[in-house]
Amino acid sequence: MSRLRFWNEKAETMSRDELSALQLERLRWTVKHVWSNNGFYRDKLTEAGIEPGDIRALEDLKRLPFLTKDDFRDQYPLKMLCAPRNAVREMHMSSGSTGTPVVMAYTETDLVQWAECMARCQVMAGLQPGDTLQIMPTFGLFNGGFGFYHGARLAGLFIVPASSGNTARQIMLMRDFKVRGIGSVVSYASRIIEMLDEQGVDLPDLEIGIFGAESFSDEMRRRVEERLNIKAFDIYGMTETGGVGTTGMDCEARCGIHVWEDQYLTEIVDPVTGEPMPDGAAGEVVFTSLTRDAVPVIRYRTRDLTRIASRERCACGRTSLRIDRIEGRCDDMLIVKGVNFFPKQVEQALMEIPGVLPEYQIIIENDHGVTGVRVNVEAEEGVTGYMVEKHLKERLGFSPKGDVFKAGALPRSEGKAKRVFRVDK
Repeated sequence: MSRLRFWNEKAETMSRDELSALQLERLRWTVKHVWSNNGFYRDKLTEAGIEPGDIRALEDLKRLPFLTKDDFRDQYPLKMLCAPRNAVREMHMSSGSTGTPVVMAYTETDLVQWAECMARCQVMAGLQPGDTLQIMPTFGLFNGGFGFYHGARLAGLFIVPASSGNTARQIMLMRDFKVRGIGSVVSYASRIIEMLDEQGVDLPDLEIGIFGAESFSDEMRRRVEERLNIKAFDIYGMTETGGVGTTGMDCEARCGIHVWEDQYLTEIVDPVTGEPMPDGAAGEVVFTSLTRDAVPVIRYRTRDLTRIASRERCACGRTSLRIDRIEGRCDDMLIVKGVNFFPKQVEQALMEIPGVLPEYQIIIENDHGVTGVRVNVEAEEGVTGYMVEKHLKERLGFSPKGDVFKAGALPRSEGKAKRVFRVDK
């Protein structure tokens, strides 16, 4: 059997004219769908002076009102539902650690759409029907585990539904079942590497890692790839768009995240004014779903910062636009001594120092209104605090306090890593 390069070649290689025509058709359907089936959406459109018949061109998208996380929270749990409740087949939600959780409901149509997006990602990463995929995100209210599962079922993969935690068992399963691909958060890959080093073993069959839910630096990717001898992919998606993988993933060409444009419209706007930004300029990414049934999103402000990298055909053959990998979130930017930076930039700088290990903490200290930063990091013997401070000064423009710890000294998480801590003195 010939090797698959695409899961859905027609959709993934559509010409720009074909894609634009399809997007307009689906945008008009989405606006009509929410107008006809949900009072919240209808009120928002009415306040903006929009009716479904007003959408005549893709350029009319910018006339539509934005949707935000606060809208989801205000409409908790299911007040944004645009389908009959008895048509809902599944739900997932955010952790709610910073307020009321965001809920996403799925009809059968939505589950098919999610599986389609994830199958595209899994095949783009190189997985083939019959390959073994070990799924490490939690199977529960968080969407990660089920997203990988739905896609893998559609793509015909052999699924090892390991869920999160128990690293020794994860390694046993990967070895015993000759796992070719894993789905995880990249910080958990670091934990796997630690245990492999402790056990003195390797994973000879593992070739592919698909990592989502947290941004990670190029240097972190390089380290994971080298130690596990894999290709690592950055998958993108969020609860509000329907879950992991719905908005795309990067390919082997390493030139940005392919957005599934037949499923989502993409805009980059100024994070402050909401005005459109030109291609190549950094801003906040905004998504409009085109095929979601239960809870579509129209101009959803993600708070994620990126830019449109290209609209040209990629070396992999796909024609969808590409956005840069996520730099950070609007609300993640840290300002210390007049210097603006993101946690991902700290990670990139740390991973450039020989002997520094992947576990670190960024501690923001508020001392009676004066903000300082401390960076604690694990490292091999011979790495000193001065070395770390000097390199961070060169890369970020200021000298943080901090300490160097032996491997294993900093706390671990079996799931998404917590890197930034805030302390009031």
